[in-house]
Order: sequence, then structure tokens, then C-alpha cells
Amino acid sequence: MKAAIMGYGTIGSGVYEVLDRNCKIIEKKAGEPIEVKYILDLREFPGKPVEKLVIHDIEQIINDPEIGIVVETMGGTMPAYEFVKNCLLAGKHVVTSNKALVAAHGTELIRIAAERNISFLFEASVGGGIPIIRPLVESLGGEEILEISGILNGTTNYILTKMSEEGWSFEEALKRAQELGYAERNPEADIEGYDTCRKIAILTAVTTGKEVNYEEIPTQGITGITSLDSRYAAHMGAAIKLFGTSINKDGKLYLEVAPVLVDGKDPLYAVTDVFNGILVVGNMLGASMFYGSGAGKLPTASAVVGDMITAVRSGNDPEEIGWSSEKLEVHPASELSRKYFARFEGSESAKKEAVAAAFGDVKFVTLEGTDEFAVLTGEMTGKEFDAAAAKVGGLRQKIAARL
Repeated sequence: MKAAIMGYGTIGSGVYEVLDRNCKIIEKKAGEPIEVKYILDLREFPGKPVEKLVIHDIEQIINDPEIGIVVETMGGTMPAYEFVKNCLLAGKHVVTSNKALVAAHGTELIRIAAERNISFLFEASVGGGIPIIRPLVESLGGEEILEISGILNGTTNYILTKMSEEGWSFEEALKRAQELGYAERNPEADIEGYDTCRKIAILTAVTTGKEVNYEEIPTQGITGITSLDSRYAAHMGAAIKLFGTSINKDGKLYLEVAPVLVDGKDPLYAVTDVFNGILVVGNMLGASMFYGSGAGKLPTASAVVGDMITAVRSGNDPEEIGWSSEKLEVHPASELSRKYFARFEGSESAKKEAVAAAFGDVKFVTLEGTDEFAVLTGEMTGKEFDAAAAKVGGLRQKIAARL
């Protein structure tokens, strides 16, 4: 089958490399060779092996009957959305790594593909090279998914790891992440939690079969986490991670993106550096862990090529994803009862009675050389915590805890 790649950046060039280097394996598994005929990009690539494949007009791809599958690795929602939609309307399979596109327009694009008996696949949009979409749709298709909790962004995990293990400040860790290419010049999407938000929305849509408006998910990034928070966490045998959380309880879905204090015995505690980890809990399966490279050229490209093989093999009898236009009602995870780690100004001795009166039984934590103390509360809702903290006064930090 002839293919086109839209966007020849890091991931797009990786897809070309995987198709070239593993061509015999791919042909065997797809049942036919997959040959790149076009590469759509604004740039030229003189002297490169792909030089003669580069085009600048999407219409060449849409109007070429030889093109059976299109890879979208441009990023962003526009013009990716228009290009992908028109390729699907032209009857071409589409595979993408673009979480922004899938989170914003997945419902419509899946519907168009289903109407034309072609594939719209997006394994690489969440978790990079970690297989997670297909296991949720196929392997765990008979499960009621009770929880998805994940470290879904390698940039923030790297920053938090360095703050924990090296004692770096947030600013120092971010600067190093940018120097290493883990973070963009404008890191807002990563550090403010927007990237994780889109990914947990996609995973929730896949498991519930309903459209999730990612803008309704309460989202907090890591810019408020300090090296002092990391010191407290280490003192408690724990670590701070940025979680995307989706919990199915009593017929309601509770979602959130926020830093979480994770116990040293939790399987997600060991997910460090730029790696991703996703914990899935099913009502029959129990807990299952997915771990690996959440980003990077070849890991992500590998996931894209895996989807290409699936699309080619499926032909006009594509796998059904089951993501409908029915809207999911999103409930804030703060409505659930859970423990909280909190830092207060002042001394433990001066505020011990006030803390006991407001929170009941808590575990006190102190660090030498500070003008404050911390507590680990019992389980309570976010509103209950806020009311209790207001009675104590001087709240400096509040982080949900899995301890």
C-alpha cells in the first residue's frame, strides 16, 4: 500500500525510518509492503533520501487514488484537523500521534472513518511507544475499567525526578529539561498539565465510549511544586508525581490532572526520569501496569507504524473503537474522599490543637530548619479539606496523597 506522511519533524522522520529499517518485518505482518510515496511539509530537504518525496500541496495526497493510508505527525489542531478530515472523506486510512487533534476532534473523525469502513487510529497519541489504546479497546474490552491513573508526561516527570533525587529547584530542572530537548522553549502545555489533560481525556473516552470535553477536567500543573515539597516527600518515603486520573465510581466518572504524593510501595513511584507509567484497574482484572518510553522519535514512531499495520491488515473491515458522540459528565476528583499532604506556616506545637480540632487524627511531619510543619490527613473530600485548613490558617501547600 502506498502511504503519505504529513509532517516530517521528529515523529514523521521517525516513521519513515521505522518503515525503511523494518520493511521486511512490516510487510510480513501487514500482508503487503507499505511504501511512502509522499511527504507533506513546508520545508525542502535537499540532499536527504526523502528529497524527491517532498510535496507542499495536501490536494496531491487527497486526489491520488494510489494513497491508501496517511500518517499525520504535524501536531496541533489546525491545519491537521482539516487535512485529516479530508483524507478520511476521500476514503484513506489515517494514523496519528497528535493528542491535541484526537482530544478535540476524535469523536467526529472516528465517526467519519466508521461511515466509510476505514481506520482512524491513534495509539501513539497517549504514552508514546507504550501500547495502551489497543489493550484498553481489545484486551480489556470485557472489563469495567474502575481507574486509570497515570504519569502521562515525560517532561514533568523528569523535572519532578530531578527535584526529588538531586534537590534541584523547579526552575533549574526545567532549564535542564529544555537543554536536553525534553521540554519546549514554551513549556506551558507540559508544566501546566494541559498535555496530560488531553491524554487522560482520550483514555477515558476510549474506555467509556463517550466524548470527553478535556476543558472540563480540573487541571493543575507542577509550577507550584517546590524543592521543599520534594524534601518532605523524600522524608516520608514518597515522591511527587503529576497524575492524570480517571476514576469510575458508582456510575460517575471523576477526573483530574494534579500533582500527587505517591507512596514508595506504589508501582508508579518507581516511574522516574522521562518514562511514563499507566495503572489500569479493572473490576475482574484488578491492577495492571503499562510502562515505557512516553515520548521520543523511534518509540512514538513504532506505535504509529503498529497502527499502520493494523489499518492495512484490516482493510475495509476496521476495528471498532466504540467512541460515540454521547457526552460524558465529568465530575471533579476532589469530590472523592482521599488523604492530603499539607504544609502550614508556624510551629507544630503552637497549632497542634487547632489542627486536631479541624482535621481530627493526622500524622505530623517536620523538617529541621523550616518555619513550618506538615500533616498527612485522613480521608476527606476537597471541600472538607479546604474548610478544615481555613480553620487552622497559614496553608502553604496542599497535595493529594496516595499513602
